[in-house]
Amino acid sequence: MSLPIVAIVGRPNVGKSTFFNKLIGSRLSIVEDSPGVTRDRIYAETDWSGKNFALFDTGGIDPDTEEPIPAQMREQALCAVDMAEVIVFMVDVKEGLTSSDTDVADILRRAKKPIILIANKADGKGIPENLYDFFELGLGEPLPVSAANMTGLGDALDEIIKKLPDESPDEDDERIKIAVIGKPNVGKSSLINALLKEERLIVADTPGTTRDSIDSPIEYDGNSFTLIDTAGLRRQAKINENIEKYSVSRTIAATRRSDVCLVMIDASQGITDQDKKIAGLAHESRKGVVFVINKWDLVEKETGTLEEFRKTINKEMPFLTYAPDVFISVKESQRLNNVLDTAYAVALNRTMRIATGALNSLIQDAMMMKQPPTDKGKAIKIYYAAQVGVKPPLFSFQVNNKDLMHFSYSRYLENRIREEYGFAGTPISFVFRSKEGRR
Repeated sequence: MSLPIVAIVGRPNVGKSTFFNKLIGSRLSIVEDSPGVTRDRIYAETDWSGKNFALFDTGGIDPDTEEPIPAQMREQALCAVDMAEVIVFMVDVKEGLTSSDTDVADILRRAKKPIILIANKADGKGIPENLYDFFELGLGEPLPVSAANMTGLGDALDEIIKKLPDESPDEDDERIKIAVIGKPNVGKSSLINALLKEERLIVADTPGTTRDSIDSPIEYDGNSFTLIDTAGLRRQAKINENIEKYSVSRTIAATRRSDVCLVMIDASQGITDQDKKIAGLAHESRKGVVFVINKWDLVEKETGTLEEFRKTINKEMPFLTYAPDVFISVKESQRLNNVLDTAYAVALNRTMRIATGALNSLIQDAMMMKQPPTDKGKAIKIYYAAQVGVKPPLFSFQVNNKDLMHFSYSRYLENRIREEYGFAGTPISFVFRSKEGRR
């Protein structure tokens, strides 16, 4: 299920980033007392009263400027509005209604989406003097808040969740969702077209042809999939156009709602820093991962070339040693069926469960084979283990004192579970709970 998106927009320096940071409980956005500091949209997931949603902070909209940076900020904000289900329009009650506010309101009304009018910087007691001026915008009653002082935020959140669409699973919720992610021009759209056996997606040699995420249903070997093509993620220094920043947000959203991510890598270029960042995005989202090494036909080969490439992947991305790989050539139609076969196997591994008895037997055997390290003469004792979740698999351990669990020993236990049961392509998570009376 994809999260509904709430975009915070308004002219520069009305307090959007401060409002965003207070809602998510961190300083993810840079806040300075000068216009135009937030140049890119910032994305975070949050919740209120049991409802989850994604929040986008944006650069300020200046309707009149043609200067490059403000103009790009305006376009980014409009892109965020385009993908949002709810718009928070923020104004500055201290400064009062401006012609720019009126122009921005005209732009937002054309989106024909729910709009919440937030009058920020209402720092004093009582009703701000300028509050009623904002009724002229025709967007309903302005809600006074002070993001800096954290007053009125609960009322603002209540209004946001009232306007969120009802949560409902995607129509193809039973389908396995596969996001194809990677740098521009690694062959993402070409791969999907080849699997679909049609030219559904635009393919060109120019990087960044695919701007949005595009969903394509496909049936293969009796199983149902949804292939999600995404715009390529570039290095930050290369993100110069607003449309590229928009694409990054789309890629993040596509990854979040997928079951399995195909991390495509250009074999002819080797492993780049951007490849690692993109793979890290899938890993941190706790999704299944398959490395798809494309353009393998362009690599000069000798004995052991493939294994050496695998070793390089593991060396450069040690956090993803559990991910399987498929070496393909979309252009030459080599081993393409292996992509969906592997993705399906990974999706199944995300739902695998281990019986409690078998798990505890495995853990006890592992502890006998390798004793846990001691800390000031004390060592971790595991009394009981159980699998408590899937997608991804989650294991709970009752121990004498969770503070004694060393990271290296936790990794050892994970490796033993993987040796016995596989779980190829999916992260697995542990939670350690101290026995009652302990921390």
